[in-house]
Formats: sequence, structure tokens, C-alpha cells
Amino acid sequence: MSLKAFHFFFIVVAILLSVGFAGWCMTNYYSPGGRRADLAFGIGSAVLAVTLVIYERYFVKKLKKVSYL
Repeated sequence: MSLKAFHFFFIVVAILLSVGFAGWCMTNYYSPGGRRADLAFGIGSAVLAVTLVIYERYFVKKLKKVSYL
């Protein structure tokens, strides 16, 4: 597995974990007894997921000519 393929896979996994954590935090916030910290962590994680998607697009565009093998 090349460094490019590993990096692509790692960022995709980070995006999925970030989205999952944001959903979990928002679910906790809207449940009875939700705290402001849950909302803050949920928003922060969602912002991180969007930032990672933007970075992934930049990375793929920058290394378009490099093989995945």
C-alpha cells in the first residue's frame, strides 16, 4: 500500500469518525439532560469533518498524477 493510498484511507476514516462523533454528541444534547458541552463538541466535530473533506479534495487534486500503487 502506497503512502498516498494510506493517507487517503486514513483521512476517510477520520471523516467518518468525526461525523459519527458529531451525531452522537448532538443526540446527547437533544436528549433530556443534554449539556452545552455536547453541543460544542458536536459543532466542533462537524466543522472538523467539513475541514477534512476540503483537505481530502485538495490532497487528491495535488497528487492526481501519483499512482495509488
